[in-house]
Parts: sequence; C-alpha cells; structure tokens
Amino acid sequence: MTTPIQTIRDDFSLLDEWEDRYRYVIELGEGLPPFPEKERTPANKVPGCVSQVWLTTEQGAGADPVISFQGDSDAHIVRGLVAIMLALFSGRPASEIQSTDAESTLKELGLDEHLSPQRANGLRSMVKRIKRDAEAALKQTA
Repeated sequence: MTTPIQTIRDDFSLLDEWEDRYRYVIELGEGLPPFPEKERTPANKVPGCVSQVWLTTEQGAGADPVISFQGDSDAHIVRGLVAIMLALFSGRPASEIQSTDAESTLKELGLDEHLSPQRANGLRSMVKRIKRDAEAALKQTA
C-alpha cells in the first residue's frame, strides 16, 4: 500500500530540514511493495533515468479506466521518488492522470530545487511514461 499523496504533502510540511526530507523520501521508497523480478524487463524500464527505473501499468475497464502503476528503482532516493509519483498517479482515472500537474507537486514539496538535473530529467521521463499510458488507455476506450 502506497502512502497517499496528501499524507506525503502533510509530512513534508512538518520537515524543515532538507536532510530530513531526503530521509523521508528514502523511507517512502522502502515502503513500496516488492517489484516482481519477472517485470524487470527492457519494456518496463523507463528511459532517460540515470538510475534504473521500472514501471508496470495495469488498466481497468470502462471509458475512463482507473490505472494502477507499480514501480521500482535500484537507487534508494529514486525509489522514494517513484513512491511519490505512484502516490500522485496510481489508482486514478486516466483523465485525472492526464490533468494532474506533477511539476507543481514537486515544487510544492521543494523537490524541484533539490534534485540534480539528471534526477529531475529521470522524474520527467517517468511522468511522461505515466501520462502516455493514460492517454493510450483513453484512446483504446474511445
């Protein structure tokens, strides 16, 4: 079970020091469910990430299907960032995923100014992949 995005926002607001936030992001990653070894495939790998990141997509039925994601990374901090993205996007209707502004959430959490350019690019790649999967789900049902 991933931590809800509002809980993450609330917890971040209580942490003044970036070191504490950094540790919290790592803890979020440690809370991700185990990622199946058989899913660590080139098709599930997110390109553009310095660390290895894998993402699977499960699509529900209907005109605006609920989409669930599962992800993992080989780097602790990136695994935490994956957890934040899953909290933001997973288990939501495809149309809601399409309209969710991940950049504003990252700014709100202060992550935009504390991530290296490579990590920020990797995070953008993950968001693009999530939104692309949501768009594909909406096209399938149209």
